[in-house]
Amino acid sequence: MKSRWFWHGVYGFILLALAVSIYAASRTVDYTWRWDRVPDYIVAHEDADLRTTLTGIVEITDGRVQIIGTQDAAASESFADLDEILVEDGDYVFDGDVIGSRSGWRIGPLAWGLVVTLQLSILALLFSVPIGLLAGLGRVSTNPAARNLAATYVEIIRGTPLLVQIFIFYFFVGTVLSLSRMTAGVAALAVFTGAYIAEIVRAGIESIPKGQMEAARSLGMSYGQAMRHVILPQAMRRTLPPMAGQLINLIKDSSLVSVIAITDLTKAGREVVNSTFSPFEIWFTVAGMYLVLTASLSLVIRRFELRLARADG
Repeated sequence: MKSRWFWHGVYGFILLALAVSIYAASRTVDYTWRWDRVPDYIVAHEDADLRTTLTGIVEITDGRVQIIGTQDAAASESFADLDEILVEDGDYVFDGDVIGSRSGWRIGPLAWGLVVTLQLSILALLFSVPIGLLAGLGRVSTNPAARNLAATYVEIIRGTPLLVQIFIFYFFVGTVLSLSRMTAGVAALAVFTGAYIAEIVRAGIESIPKGQMEAARSLGMSYGQAMRHVILPQAMRRTLPPMAGQLINLIKDSSLVSVIAITDLTKAGREVVNSTFSPFEIWFTVAGMYLVLTASLSLVIRRFELRLARADG
């Protein structure tokens, strides 16, 4: 027990020394740190101007502002719960004029970028898993055509950079099929991740003793039934850890879609840096948001693994 606490102390000391070193290094840089700017780009409380979309006359009743259209007598527009009213009863306003303001919380660009990153990752995962499963089954198939097609797919995708694949999907495939940049980005990530999932599935299937398949076939099961009911359930348990690692890689790889103007977390960080000239604070914050996302996912998957282990036990 004492030895265990000793090594925990060594771990804590190393982390503390690393933190002190980073702080000391930051003091040697001729740079003015402005961490107070960062929260406003995640979530902020501010006033929002409310503008009318009509041209008409203002009527104010019990703090409620109503615009009666003059070009269309049936048209009207009302504003309630305003924190500040900037017009008076009887005023004539035009389309686009500010009527008042209302304060409230808003999501900043970094938070929106995180939402887009989650959307990209979840959509790409939903498509990459069936792609990888089919390609993985093809890799172990006894059919030469299926086996060769799956091997060709895996080798081409794993042998070329993801950035190049994103450009191909956006500029060529996207142009031919009229895909939006979001669709092209999801497709590129799904196809890329599917190739790695295929290899994980192949390795998981091949790790199951061949006697399992032979025993299932001897009981009268077809190849497909044996694979579905006997082999794949065991293989999926063994492939869960590498699958989790691939999902975490997918979240980090999604940052590359910023090159095709998708405003994910990385592109949002770049835009904020350009407007604030605070690169260190913003990029540290972006890295921290990615870390929180991947660490949370790792924790959830780890708990799922433990639950499966208890169920098997």
